[in-house]
Amino acid sequence: MLHLERTMNSLKGAADWISLRHVTEKTTFRTVRDEKPDRNHISFDQGVMVEVLVDGHFGFAGTSDLSENGIKRALHKAVSIAKAAALHKVHSFSAEHRPTAEGKYSSPVVKSLDSFSAKEISDIFVDATRAMNVSDKIVSRSATAMIVETHFHTVTSSGSDFEQRFSIVSTDFSATAGAGGEMQTRSDSGGLARCLQIGAEVFDRASIIDRSKKLADEAVELLSAENCPDTAMDLLLAPDQMTLQVHESIGHPLEYDRILGDERNYAGWSFVKPEDFGKLQYGSQLMNVTFDPTVSDAMASYAFDDSGHKATKEFLIHDGLLMRGLGGLESQSRLNLPGVANFRSSSWNRAPIDRMANINLEPGTSKLEDMIASVERGVFMQANKSWSIDDYRNKFQFGCEYGKLIENGKLTKTVKNPNYRGTTVKFWNNLKAVSEVRETFGSPFCGKGEPNQVIRVGHTNPYCLFGNVEVFGA
Repeated sequence: MLHLERTMNSLKGAADWISLRHVTEKTTFRTVRDEKPDRNHISFDQGVMVEVLVDGHFGFAGTSDLSENGIKRALHKAVSIAKAAALHKVHSFSAEHRPTAEGKYSSPVVKSLDSFSAKEISDIFVDATRAMNVSDKIVSRSATAMIVETHFHTVTSSGSDFEQRFSIVSTDFSATAGAGGEMQTRSDSGGLARCLQIGAEVFDRASIIDRSKKLADEAVELLSAENCPDTAMDLLLAPDQMTLQVHESIGHPLEYDRILGDERNYAGWSFVKPEDFGKLQYGSQLMNVTFDPTVSDAMASYAFDDSGHKATKEFLIHDGLLMRGLGGLESQSRLNLPGVANFRSSSWNRAPIDRMANINLEPGTSKLEDMIASVERGVFMQANKSWSIDDYRNKFQFGCEYGKLIENGKLTKTVKNPNYRGTTVKFWNNLKAVSEVRETFGSPFCGKGEPNQVIRVGHTNPYCLFGNVEVFGA
């Protein structure tokens, strides 16, 4: 067993400040295709990231050698990197950028994941794919779960000692229908995921089978549907598609490292400028967006970021006005702007950077049925199918799996290949109504950084109605 506190005591004095972050992670994949188990895979990973502060600059070195000598070698490498970088630093940092933190966090789990066997999950998934076999037009059926159990433990020479345990389950169920050269797929989450911090209670057989059958019925329905019309009209988006909309047109452009230009070589930068905070009317007055790592079951809830900064709920956009960006203590210091506790790493072998966590559109006061009734001519879209957005996170074009026309206040015929496009600020300023109910989704595969880091994010969003949006069919 690795004793971080004892190891830290043997390292003190080798740098102005030292941190050891020990990460262990077990990842399990379960997949069933067409009633046959397809993938049953378990992987385990662990290591330590050594972080140091020398001459006003931070240095990092990760190691999977958990012996005291292995960690000392990583320390010497981190010190060497920090000294070399300090000769060319553009900003000077101090231990104040790594606040002292103590505490523990654990995902809310009702039923331990260990209480559910691989066979039990497989049996439910076999039944789910069997339930999707609603027609001879169904050509492919799948059920997938990714189960992740992660433990972060950080100690520092300044007295921090905090542990965080995460139990994460991502599931997806999909059915593909085909006829006459036409193929249509309906999935449970539009290629993102139903991602939650949760236990085995997520594997509820009845609800999974009901959802799976509905998806298959809709996939067959899409084969005979007309294309989405090419025009400008009202657009009603479901929470699963709002996940992608919020992620791409709010989350990424508000990340401070993009605004600073740190990410422009790989993941792009942002149309948002430092002077826009407190001034830019990002959307209509119905738009209220929060950074909230306190949502109990959301994918990216936690008590502290990897710098030790305590995580709290903060408004990024209030009544449509841009208030705050997504930047940890380092970026806040560089920009002289308030930020949030989002300095996160994907694992033991990556340094923390500014990342999204739970970025949520706060609920409104509208009932969904009233939102539909208010629309004379529009389209309702569900489940992301494709996305494209420019490097500045401004111009975008998104496609969905399933659409319904709204005519004279009622949902009418189904349309296939529904797409919409717009520019970020104009689109959000056309927000006309926000529902009082929300759903939680997320993404387990948000990529950023060099070397690349794939991290988990969460989004809890309502149904949203936008006016005068350009929509089109494939």
